[in-house]
Amino acid sequence: MSARADQRGLVDACAALRDVVDNVPYDQALPPAETLAVRIGQSAWLTRRALRELDADGEIALMPQEPTRRLRPSETHPADTRFTREIRNAILSGHCQIGMSLPVRRRGLNERRIARMYRPLLAEGLLVRQDGPDGPRFHVAVPVPDEDGPGPIEDYALIGDQRGSALVRRTGSIDWLCLRRFDSDALFARLLGTADHGFWQLAPVHLADASTAPVPVRRYVGASMVHEIEWVTKTGVARVTDFMVPGGVEAPQVVRIVTGVQGEVAMRTLLRARPEYGLVVPRLDRTDGWHVAINLPEAGGRLWSQASVPLQTHDGDIYAAFTITEGETVTLGLAWREGSDAPASQPAPNALLKCTLDHWREWATRCTYPGADRADVLRSLLVLSALTHAPTGAIVAAPTTSLPEAIGGDRTWDYRYGWLRDGAFSITALTRCGYLDEALAWKDWMIRSCADTPERRRIMYRVDGATDLHEQTLPHLPGYENSAPARIGNGAADQLQLDVYGEVADALFEAALDAPGAAPGIAAVIVDLATELEPLWHEPDMGIWEIRGSRRQFTHSKVMAWVALDRAIKVIERGWATGPLERWRALRETIHTEVCERGYDHARKTFTQSYGSRELDASLLHAMLAEGFLPADDKRVIGTIEAVQRELGTDSGLLLRYRTAGDNVGVDGLVGDEGHFLICTGWLAMCLVLIGRVEEAQAVLARLRSLRNDVGLLSEEYDPQSGRQLGNFPQAFSHLAEICAAVAIRSASVDDEHAAVAAGTAS
Repeated sequence: MSARADQRGLVDACAALRDVVDNVPYDQALPPAETLAVRIGQSAWLTRRALRELDADGEIALMPQEPTRRLRPSETHPADTRFTREIRNAILSGHCQIGMSLPVRRRGLNERRIARMYRPLLAEGLLVRQDGPDGPRFHVAVPVPDEDGPGPIEDYALIGDQRGSALVRRTGSIDWLCLRRFDSDALFARLLGTADHGFWQLAPVHLADASTAPVPVRRYVGASMVHEIEWVTKTGVARVTDFMVPGGVEAPQVVRIVTGVQGEVAMRTLLRARPEYGLVVPRLDRTDGWHVAINLPEAGGRLWSQASVPLQTHDGDIYAAFTITEGETVTLGLAWREGSDAPASQPAPNALLKCTLDHWREWATRCTYPGADRADVLRSLLVLSALTHAPTGAIVAAPTTSLPEAIGGDRTWDYRYGWLRDGAFSITALTRCGYLDEALAWKDWMIRSCADTPERRRIMYRVDGATDLHEQTLPHLPGYENSAPARIGNGAADQLQLDVYGEVADALFEAALDAPGAAPGIAAVIVDLATELEPLWHEPDMGIWEIRGSRRQFTHSKVMAWVALDRAIKVIERGWATGPLERWRALRETIHTEVCERGYDHARKTFTQSYGSRELDASLLHAMLAEGFLPADDKRVIGTIEAVQRELGTDSGLLLRYRTAGDNVGVDGLVGDEGHFLICTGWLAMCLVLIGRVEEAQAVLARLRSLRNDVGLLSEEYDPQSGRQLGNFPQAFSHLAEICAAVAIRSASVDDEHAAVAAGTAS
């Protein structure tokens, strides 16, 4: 037989043998060579040669004194154990630089043997193979994207369990995690610094030059806070499902499920927990190949990193690499357990996913908003729900701290607390869409929290009602894109902000109308608010924007003082409570008269930011929405709305909340500028509805919605010039404004339809 024919026979035998081997389970021994020869229709001699070929490629293990068996893609050939382990350790320890090319020859080892040694490392995602004219080349895979810092704010999505929260970047990196509570110390703080401050990357591997970078497509799973990234690569498609499990499970946790959708994808995970906002490198204890304990002695417990693939550790980092094939799943988790030496037992990951999806979907079914834009409204409602601390009923303003209001600026504040104002606005939005239970739970949280500060309620509390909100900076963090300082705590907690009384009273009054059975209890709270406000209303305050400058007689604050008295009078008149009715009626009139005289500029036909000021403030739009203060057709209302739209509006179609002063100190006591505050645009839409300009309101709402990121989230502010979101994210203010504007437009449209029908009937 010629050499060419001999080689062709060997190729045919190898192909036929592979077909047989592919149908043998991994754990089952292959039949003897003689049996295989009969199956593939070849001689025993040629079959043995074909077996040696498959062995040389690492597809089977043909070992003396051992049964021949099929090898898994990530399984090391028994003859290569020592060499492959050495290479793996070199990669995981960082001795092999990312992207570097590994040798294809080694003394005593030919290229084929080297390729066999690299085979499991390719499957684990530690190496990437590139075929060229000179043969294959093997490169160390990139474990994380080469960006060291955070991504644009709009690149993130929120997951949460109604206790804590995390932000997942479109690259597959969780860059912010407060696991036990919204206001807990962050375990991942890359969002405010660099990769050294903690993150958890889970994504396909790719070369450092990004020429073969996989493409992510992300979304929320239906009406839920379960987040998916689907990675499309040259070799296949993989889906990563990220979620936190609500409902009071034993261990707060983040779960990440990788599913093979098509072909196969080499995946890599790198978990770098850095407690205390990235300050601490924790000690890691490996209990077995699938569990790693992350010790947090100061916190009185442990984090447990768990996976269904082997985990490795190095210098405080936890690694894993694996290849996911179609139909397979790999699960990774990070759970907190207080004072325990063992990981928490838990249901199967798919059961946790089902529980989580059921929770959110059941919550979504309670939405009563019927408009054509229901999906948009529901997404914002889900954000408010995710910002709710279910054990107490508190609602946080945002799940982050120190995301700047201007890149490079120092307007960086901690929003992970329960503001009475923000909570009141949130429960109004929730109540208008059928979520009365959440409103009543928030009311109970507020009562409990304020009971501990009987001298005067504070304007914000921690989610458990605590008041330890001392503001401090974290000098070890450079801040988001070097926007320093990074702050925790909030010094505004001690401010006098008179508007809070009216905003809370108004929200509670609306809830009482929807829950008559709870009305007497709610009315008692409203009367308490008015009683506390009565000796304070005339004082200057820090206002709705909690300025860091001197106190002023803010017009909006005085209108809200009027609202607090008015709602207290109404609950007394309805017989829900008792109080000094005549005295408060007189005081209500006094406040109204003062605001209309001292807060109104007759020449410009607009209310002003504060008494005697010529400045305007978008909070005046909210003041004009105060039911009962002035009728909608009053020229002072229309003039104020038009003046704010004209003087604080920009070419972007958005509003500034007030004029800042650049390098000079402005009315807020701060230097620097800020983005366009998004709640103000929502107020503008509502005000346009109020004065009958519904089509214009629809355009304003459409502009607000156009600023959402690809998964429907809004931050606090927006910079039209750079096209970037700014400020803490996602922001309750922005989402509740979108909800309330939609409800107002929908109500006005329905009223117009009813009026048209009535007119047609009458004619």
